[in-house]
Parts: sequence; structure tokens; C-alpha cells
Amino acid sequence: MKKDYYEILGVSKSATQEEIKKAYRKVALQFHPDRNPDNKEAEDKFKEAAEAYEILGDPDKRAKYDQFGHAGVKGGQGGYGGGGHMNMEDIFSQFGDVFGDDSPFGSFFGGGTRARRGNGSGARGSNLRIKVKMTLEDIAKGAKKTIKVKKYVGCNTCHGSGAKDKSSVSNCTTCGGSGVIRRVQQTILGHMQTTATCPTCNGSGSMITAKCGTCKGEGREYGEETITIDIPAGVHEGIQLSMNGKGNAGERNGPAGDLIVQIEETPHEELQREGNDVLYNLYISFPEAVMGVNAEVPTIDGKARIKVEPGTQSGKVLKLKSKGLPDINSRYHVGDQLVYVNVWTPKQLNSEEKALLEKLKNSENFKPNPGKKEKSFFSRMFSGE
Repeated sequence: MKKDYYEILGVSKSATQEEIKKAYRKVALQFHPDRNPDNKEAEDKFKEAAEAYEILGDPDKRAKYDQFGHAGVKGGQGGYGGGGHMNMEDIFSQFGDVFGDDSPFGSFFGGGTRARRGNGSGARGSNLRIKVKMTLEDIAKGAKKTIKVKKYVGCNTCHGSGAKDKSSVSNCTTCGGSGVIRRVQQTILGHMQTTATCPTCNGSGSMITAKCGTCKGEGREYGEETITIDIPAGVHEGIQLSMNGKGNAGERNGPAGDLIVQIEETPHEELQREGNDVLYNLYISFPEAVMGVNAEVPTIDGKARIKVEPGTQSGKVLKLKSKGLPDINSRYHVGDQLVYVNVWTPKQLNSEEKALLEKLKNSENFKPNPGKKEKSFFSRMFSGE
């Protein structure tokens, strides 16, 4: 079972974003591989802290984690949010934001340069946001949605390098092809050799002498990609899912951004959602309320029969167990369908109907009995009726 992210960083759930950032700095310095060589336990704690910060350091992901726990930020290839999918390159790419590229710790402990080596010189691509519509039927079972996304994709001509051909690429004259420049700096830990991104080649270690004619040296072009999104059951309006690396392609083989998928619920013609429960208004006639009736009601997965007992009052709530929606955090918890009984009162009557009602209105059985009050709607709800 995964540890709580707040516990990993040693902060409370009410911690501010700045407090979370400071806590991550402290843990990252403590367990950084450069300070703990060949220490597998320290490396695991270092990765664990980075995973926690990836979630808690992002307000959107943090809100999802607070609401749904680890299930809400399920990771893995093609997964959502963070959690378990980070490698050391991903972690070091965070350090520019956490420590600052210009600080001794930003450069000594990665500073984003280590993440770029071998991946091209371009900056990371931007995130994309899209909305995906989901019906109640989709939400109940989960769904695979295949959509076409217009975005920046890698250039097919130069395969993302931005160069006209291989001969147009040479080692950077400033860093000699390493992508970094090194210098000795005085820090609170003493003299340390630090590294910084080469300003000439932007960390790629190479320079382009002739640009690709298709993408003009960017290594990407505006195009379209067909993406399949695997949406779990139990999502709700406004929830955001993140698909790693499915956003805009980075420049010159830089890492791609993420695709942020926002769920938009399509209203059902007859059913309404309230949390994991589904609500339905059933209208019956006055004689049906008096005599009772077996009524057919719609549910998420088809029609169902429900028995309305004789003498049922308007406002009565009947329950169809486990006919609601699953909880996104637990496949074993499914909501109910609540059927609200409404007795329909006709507005117009013919003479024969009026005569029948005149006879009935003076009957003792058709008079309200103040000595036997019906339970209120809220009383019935809390009593589970």
C-alpha cells in the first residue's frame, strides 16, 4: 500500500504550496543520489519524495488527490496524474522550478540539464486541455474515447531534430558536446563542482548549421494525432485526468507536454445524478396511489419494475439498491437509484369524474387523518425508507 504523500514530505494537509515546496527541497537534499552514492534506500526515498511533490506541488493534482486519494492520480504509462511513473530524468527536470536554475543547488542537483541530455535541445512542449463528454452510461462502466487532437507533433521530415540533415548538426563549440558547463562554487556545504545548462546549445550538446525546411528548425509542426483515452468508471463533472506526454511536442525533440482531460457530463433525459446516487421522478395517478401499482422506471442499464404500495403518499422515496454509479475510489461501492413518487393531480375533469369525486370526498377514508401523520421527506430519508 502506498504511503500518504503528505507523510512522505512531512507536511500537514493544510500546508501551503510554499511549505510543500520547502519540504520537498529538504527531503531532496537529504536523499539526493549525489550525496548518497550507491545507497538504494536513499534513492528510493528520493524518488518517493519526487512523486509526492509532483502531485502536491500541482494545485489541480493535489485537489484530485485530496478528494480521491491515490486512485484519483493513478499513474503508469498512458495513465493519469502522477504516481509511480517517474524516472530520474523526470525528477531532475523538476529541479529548475524547485531550486532555481541559477542557484548552486539547482545546477549541482540537476537543474533540468540532466533531464535534457540525449533528448534534444528544445524546451518542453506546453500542456493541452480538452473536454470529453460522458453520458451516465459511460460513467457507470468507464469508457474508451478515441479523439483527434490538433496540436504540435514531431516533424516527419527531420524526425524532430530541426536540422536539414545529419551533416547540418555539429558539436557545440562552447560545451564540447556535453550540453553543460562546469564550474566550482562556494555553497553552504563547501566547495562543489556545479553544472549549468550550456547557454549556446541550450543543453543539447549540438548546434544546427542548416535548418529543416519543413519546420524551420523547430523540430515540430502543427498537425493532428488520434488519441485513445481510457476513462475510469465513476468520474464526475469537472474532474481532470492527465495523460503524460500527450500534449504539444517539444521543440527539437524536447519532452512533450501533458494532455489534461476535463470531464463534462451530458445530461440524461430522465435521470439526475447526486453524488453516486441516481434520482428519478415517478408520476402516478391518484387511483394508482390509492390502489397501488407495478411501475416501470428507467435505470442506467435499462428498465426496471418497482412496486408502489397501496396508499403511497406523494413524496415517498423508493430505493433501487446498487442501481446508481460506482465510486471512483472503490469498484465495490455503488450508489443507489432513488425513485421519488409524485401523485399527479388533474387540472380538468368532466362531469362524470366530478360526480365520482364528490361522492368520495365526504368518505372518511378520503379525509386526511391528523392523528396519523405521514413522515416527512427528510424523516424518511434518514430512516432509510
